[in-house]
Amino acid sequence: MEKLTTEQLVKLIEFDISLENKRSIVLTQRAYTRHFGVRKPPYKQTILSLFRRFQIQGSVSDLSCAGRPRSGRSQDNIQRVCRRIEEEPSTSTRRRSQQLEMSRTSLQRIQGMLHAYPYKIQLVQELKPTDYRNRLAYAVQIQELARQEADFIHNLIMGDEAHFHLNGFVNKQNMRFWGTENPRIVHQRSLHPVKVTVWCGVTAGKVLGPYFVENEAENALTITGERYREMLENFVRPAVLDTPEVWWQQDGATAHTARLTIELLRQIFGRRIISRNFEITWPPRSPDLTAPDFFLYGYLKDRVYRNNPRTIQQLKANIREEIEGISQETLRQVMIHALERARQCEEQNGGYLKDVIFKTK
Repeated sequence: MEKLTTEQLVKLIEFDISLENKRSIVLTQRAYTRHFGVRKPPYKQTILSLFRRFQIQGSVSDLSCAGRPRSGRSQDNIQRVCRRIEEEPSTSTRRRSQQLEMSRTSLQRIQGMLHAYPYKIQLVQELKPTDYRNRLAYAVQIQELARQEADFIHNLIMGDEAHFHLNGFVNKQNMRFWGTENPRIVHQRSLHPVKVTVWCGVTAGKVLGPYFVENEAENALTITGERYREMLENFVRPAVLDTPEVWWQQDGATAHTARLTIELLRQIFGRRIISRNFEITWPPRSPDLTAPDFFLYGYLKDRVYRNNPRTIQQLKANIREEIEGISQETLRQVMIHALERARQCEEQNGGYLKDVIFKTK
């Protein structure tokens, strides 16, 4: 029934009594709209339910519930659920309801009362013993840079590549066909799935890119030192020509740290480089610390497939469109968050970040 105030409910009863000889729902609705100055009166069923309630108990209050009180959420059951969650946190609600001989609905309500919610396992790269020291050193250095240079975060470019597959891969563990007989269904998949390889640089003001690594036929190419240098020379250098204070961050991939690549990076950025074999070393196996990995590519992959692109051209257009749609305020928050991640990394002595959540506005 619609949620009405006590005054509105009482008035409906008064209108009904005054119109008792006619007993017209339509006249009652008209009297209601005139009195309260509204265009839409309560529904017919709402008024009939109110009349029935008033006749039964002489009140406009809700009818009391008949039958015995519910025992599913008793204090004893709440304690039993609490103990089970502590002892076996990975058990499903279906299995737990069977173990406790309790309806699944009651179990879910109790878990809600206990503020117990399901969380996905966070997959992270395995850190080797030396990684903790390297991650800690990076975290300390980048925070020191931010203290020394007021515009450091605004002058930092964090770059990386990613692959976007056109058709994706089929996980056969999640594919089922129900029937009375085995249909022997076979799913054919290309040995070399169609994809695009894209490089982007994230800054506090814009996304530098996308730059697609491809040949003239728009086929994705592997990132090599030569192709990476071609991108630096023809795409990155013109973009940063008027910003001499810019900092460059990249991971330690072989194409990024080849001798000729290092020489070219020195020409463009001088000593303002964060990477392997430079003054400020980027720690291996640390995608949780760089903006393209902890934000951009996950953000894009969640959006570019929504309209099921059928061609590489459509997929590339989606990538461009979604990048253009990212606001400057979001990017500013992303880069501030990159610094916050470094702080949390220092708190963990170079270990995994705990409970790091990033939300876009």
